[in-house]
Amino acid sequence: MNVNKINTVVGKVTSNIIRRSKKERTKYLNRIKFLKNKPVARDLLSCGNLAHSIAGCNRFEKQEIIKGNKPNIAIVSAYNDMLSAHKPYETYPKIIKNIINQNGGTCQFAGGVPAMCDGVTQGQVGMELSLFSRDVIAQSTAIALSHNVFDGALMLGVCDKIVPGLLMGCLAFGHLPIIFVPAGPMTTGLSNSKKSASREAYLKNQITKSELLKVESKAYHSPGTCTFYGTANTNQLLLEMMGLMLPGAAFINPESKLRKLFTDKASKRIIEICNSSNSKRPIGEIINEQAIVNAIVGLLASGGSTNLTIHLIAVAKFAGIIIKWEDFGDLSKVVPIISRVYPNGEADINDFHKAGGTGYLINELFKNNLLHKDIITINKNGFKEYSKRPIEISNKISFRILKKNNKILNVLRPAKDPFNLEGCINVVSGNIGKGIVKTSSLEEKHLTIRAPAIVFTSQEEVKSAFQKGKLNKDCVIVVTHQGPKSNGMPELHALNPILSVLQSLGYKTALITDGRMSGASGKVLSVVHASPEALNNGPISKIQNSDLVEINAKTGKMNLIIDNQDLDKRKVNLRTQIDNNHGFGRELFKTFRKHVSTCEEGAISIG
Repeated sequence: MNVNKINTVVGKVTSNIIRRSKKERTKYLNRIKFLKNKPVARDLLSCGNLAHSIAGCNRFEKQEIIKGNKPNIAIVSAYNDMLSAHKPYETYPKIIKNIINQNGGTCQFAGGVPAMCDGVTQGQVGMELSLFSRDVIAQSTAIALSHNVFDGALMLGVCDKIVPGLLMGCLAFGHLPIIFVPAGPMTTGLSNSKKSASREAYLKNQITKSELLKVESKAYHSPGTCTFYGTANTNQLLLEMMGLMLPGAAFINPESKLRKLFTDKASKRIIEICNSSNSKRPIGEIINEQAIVNAIVGLLASGGSTNLTIHLIAVAKFAGIIIKWEDFGDLSKVVPIISRVYPNGEADINDFHKAGGTGYLINELFKNNLLHKDIITINKNGFKEYSKRPIEISNKISFRILKKNNKILNVLRPAKDPFNLEGCINVVSGNIGKGIVKTSSLEEKHLTIRAPAIVFTSQEEVKSAFQKGKLNKDCVIVVTHQGPKSNGMPELHALNPILSVLQSLGYKTALITDGRMSGASGKVLSVVHASPEALNNGPISKIQNSDLVEINAKTGKMNLIIDNQDLDKRKVNLRTQIDNNHGFGRELFKTFRKHVSTCEEGAISIG
């Protein structure tokens, strides 16, 4: 690493990560080196093994796989009809197979992974399985690749837990070259701000449920990723930041000509990588300490999802790399926010892409020495091409540096003139634990609060209190027993409209929870991922109604205004008031809840 060409803090954080990860990273690299240097996997198969692996193939594929002269590529897909973002993948396997067969390779659909839609399960019991689905996806990916017949793989996945799960599973096969193939966002329907306003109007009984449904259906209207900058779109940006996707591929709409060209190019590129004797580019080497730091910087500069403060820790661990919340906090002090996409602003992800997208963002971070520029990528022309804009010319992808355009300033800004001098995520801590605050959508006046606590153990209790007018006052709403050990750590999106309404009525309000809020975290000060969680002897469960709470997202403080000796005397409430162990499949995840690590450690329940 050349620290002379990198911001001092970025360089220091990277060095700290390298130092603390040395032992585990060395062991991991030795494991994948051993597998990388072994003979072609198919040479290790018995005749019965090989016959089984090709029994379902056509005649051409059988002949070529038996010869073993061409790379055999796996497809792992999260396609299903429940996720608009994954609906386009329905036709991808056939397209990809044809391209690979025409370009010197063979291809087999290796397996599908489960993919639930958080947009469907928000506020529902199924949301309690959402975080754990990441680890199931990791296991499913490993099963798909376990047949030992593949030289490389293409991953088809976009959304919240799916990309982190795929990454974790892929890193267990770190000796393989792997490319992520995106599907792109749906075109812009109703604006996200109008959608949000309609939700608040519904809570105020100003519109009916059928009217709200019409609004929601205009916002979510077709195949493709949702257009707000939540976890799904953050995933896509970070895949580019780590060099695991072709440059500029993330945010091209599903039906566009450029989208098809990118899918074709990724299919050809995996063959090129697998055929290279000098540069196999296995995923376990691509995801190194510098790539992880680049991902964190991209998260902070773009105002991305708080979920990545959990997922990046988990992904890094599977590559033998140890990162901490403090790394996010330290980097946030020097990484400016240069992108503003809903819920951080009015623009949606299509506006972001039109304004320059990831290419503009990366180029600004390059110019200000906030990224490691020499990371290994799956791209033939290296990481610098990620700072350019892809365009279609004569049925081919070309890249251009985006010219200066003042129209981009409400969506993307130069790093020297940012929306905010510091990144989007702060770490707060004090006598009630530690937590994450997303600051990118908060006004300055809402970064601090000092108000009495009102304590709940579920979203439903908060809704009921709101409907009865019990929250119409300055208060800090505390929702406990929402951590991974308690109930799988669901996202608490149903609280966003309630908090927004209270704030719009003039009350000072905030949230503290050991649950999640993710990329849709709104304009109200929210401390999420409070750690330790309530069911892990966390002091959050000692908070009582009317306790005075102080949060300062600027200084990183979060405390009960109480004598610490008196706080120590309080008993931790280890029991929830709800049975979270049965119904909707929850009984199948008892082992996950029992063994899951803390969210500071990635909330990992496997490995």
